[in-house]
Amino acid sequence: MAIKVGIAPDSWGVWFPANDPNSEKQPPWWRCLDEMKVAGYEGCEIGPWGYMPNNDPQVLKNAMDARGLALVGATEGGNFLDEASVQQMLLDIDDISRLLKVFPSAKYIVLLPPMYTNLATGVLEMKPELTDAEWTTYCANVQRCADRCAQNGFTGLFHPHVDSHVQTEAQIERFLNDTTVDLCFDTGHHVYGGGEPIGFYRKWASRIPYIHIKDCDLAVKAKMDENKWSFARAVTEDIMVEPGKGSIDFTAFRMALEEKGYNGWCVVEQDLFPVKSFDIPLQKARAGRENLRKAGF
Repeated sequence: MAIKVGIAPDSWGVWFPANDPNSEKQPPWWRCLDEMKVAGYEGCEIGPWGYMPNNDPQVLKNAMDARGLALVGATEGGNFLDEASVQQMLLDIDDISRLLKVFPSAKYIVLLPPMYTNLATGVLEMKPELTDAEWTTYCANVQRCADRCAQNGFTGLFHPHVDSHVQTEAQIERFLNDTTVDLCFDTGHHVYGGGEPIGFYRKWASRIPYIHIKDCDLAVKAKMDENKWSFARAVTEDIMVEPGKGSIDFTAFRMALEEKGYNGWCVVEQDLFPVKSFDIPLQKARAGRENLRKAGF
């Protein structure tokens, strides 16, 4: 298989399911799929559960097949400190699994943690640091969700995230040491959290079967920190940019992947919500794919 390059609906400014009031700020799912193909990608994720059609798996299967796109996986998120939230995630994982089983290429369900800041305002909604007891609960519940994925025939992977309790390299390593859950490694989130993605990947390659490719503009990150912007505000200021336009050397990253024998998907995920125009994502997706091609992907 070697390295295949896909893309996520996030790169079209998709953060919400179809029934969310914010969905009107997002392009329709069929346009998203059309443009993924036009931009030169081989596969994709399905984005927030409910953004793409999910009542009849064959509807999405036909749409993907018609465009020659492979479905790589899905995402599910919630609060790992709240039992009701965990119970809902387990139910969602069952529903997601029923959809994914129609797609032979789908292997992964990416588990997203809660942000401790409000996505829109940046106001603290949870404590940034967990007690040892809370950390134990958090890790145990991620493990429960990953185990449910495995019971359904899929691999549940944890996604370290900006402004979450697993963001820095030290926090990620603690998580890896305290669970058997492997990572969906996001290069841009890693840089945002103060990490160095190439060295970290080399160290933990055996625990990283799946990668989100994202680039981070550190000049915007510095302005964000200085002005105390929310992450959503920073996204509107282009903190996450096309691969090759930020701080990451993707040629060196590709060489590290080859050195460690990486054999799987790298899925581009550029945060864009809300897009200023529905015509922008295709331009950025094309540019990102070309930059990655130049880096050897």
